[in-house]
Amino acid sequence: MQTDFQIETRGQGLYEFTAELRAWVGGGGVRDGLLTLFVRHTSCSLLVQENADPEVQLDLKEYFARLVPPSSHPSMSYLRHTYEGPDDMPAHIKSAMMPVSLSIPVRDAAPVLGTWQGVYLFEHRDAPHRRKVAAHLAGTA
Repeated sequence: MQTDFQIETRGQGLYEFTAELRAWVGGGGVRDGLLTLFVRHTSCSLLVQENADPEVQLDLKEYFARLVPPSSHPSMSYLRHTYEGPDDMPAHIKSAMMPVSLSIPVRDAAPVLGTWQGVYLFEHRDAPHRRKVAAHLAGTA
């Protein structure tokens, strides 16, 4: 079974879509199996991360902003791919550092996630985007 999740972003940050995943997996007729997710873009990532404290998402965003600053920052003067804006090449670098696909076990028609775990799209661009995450659910009924 396959679908695409569309995630509307409002700039850099983490966007949780765990509830949508749970609903889709729960209605899919697969009791036990494997959920595979793949983001269809080169300037965002997928993460399983804590969803209890929003400061975690803010700290992650700030950490990666310091680790890979915009191409307009003097430390990034070596970058060549700059014509799409100062956030573009850094977004590609961040995407290369983090996962663009996830595999999550499914048990009893639900993703097997820890108590405080959520599934997030990590947007690395400044402008709003409509991101697509391809999902494939395989297993037994």
